[in-house]
Amino acid sequence: MNTSEERGPGSPADVGGRAEGPAAAHDHLASSRARGARSERARDAALALLVVAGLVAASGLSRWLDARRPAEDPFAAYEELYVAPETARRMSLAFNGLAADWYWLRSLQYVGRKVGAFEGDFRLDDMSRLGIRNLGALLEHSTALDPQFMAAYEFGAVVLPSIDREAAVRLIGRGIRENPGEWRLYHHLGYIHWQAGRFEEAGEAYAAGARIEGAPAWMGALSAQMHAHGGSPEVAREMYLRMYEQATDDQVRGLAALRLAQLDSLAERERIGEVLSAFRARAGRCPASWREAAPLLRAAGLRLDAAGSPLDPSDAPYVLDAADCGARLHECSRIPGK
Repeated sequence: MNTSEERGPGSPADVGGRAEGPAAAHDHLASSRARGARSERARDAALALLVVAGLVAASGLSRWLDARRPAEDPFAAYEELYVAPETARRMSLAFNGLAADWYWLRSLQYVGRKVGAFEGDFRLDDMSRLGIRNLGALLEHSTALDPQFMAAYEFGAVVLPSIDREAAVRLIGRGIRENPGEWRLYHHLGYIHWQAGRFEEAGEAYAAGARIEGAPAWMGALSAQMHAHGGSPEVAREMYLRMYEQATDDQVRGLAALRLAQLDSLAERERIGEVLSAFRARAGRCPASWREAAPLLRAAGLRLDAAGSPLDPSDAPYVLDAADCGARLHECSRIPGK
């Protein structure tokens, strides 16, 4: 019996050693799986490298942008107004008072931060160098939400003119339209025009305010003085005296007191100049020290310290200016130079 013929060509053991048993098939499958695993690991490694490269590039780009990004403006939030005043009034519904207070506090914070960032001297009525750009709009929002918000009008009348005079006039004009029986608003408007040297317009504002029921008699008197002597020290004294008496804000009252002291100092320096002129006419020279002229200074009603130096309203001694034979403010004086 021929066993080789019985296997036939399709039998497991083929001629030439090409027979494949179960072990060979298993090895072939294992080899395929190993190749697939290596391919997956290579793909995963490439993806990981791509992710790492992307992160490195993003980090570098972020540092590059940060290095070239302009400095953040700490006042940007105060200088962006997203709605018009009348829109804010409609949106606040029954909470107009609370919204007005919020805008008012933002106004004070805005000015306070500008003051804190500024290096130098300034006065409440001269903040032009502080870069305050949006105070008028903030105050307009406050008064649109609460048209009877007198503190906002008072603050705006004093602070706004040096920043944006027309915005100050608009603010007080709105207040007058909303509160036609409030004479103090005419006082604020007259002050704004007086500061600008618009004495006729200031006089008209005081005259209009004087006609309101309950207005004090000095409103009419100031109107007449504006037309006749608007730029005189006497009118300035009257203006700041009335501001001091009527102010509800401590800062405004402090400003008025400071300006009154400045006017007192100007009057004192004028009297000192007269005393020094009399001394020079008699002695043929300016005094070498205050002590030489002390009897004349005391007779003129000036306050002197122990060394015979005349004192300004802040109790700082005046400096004897030998070149001009006059008096000037000491560097430690709290009296404004202008």
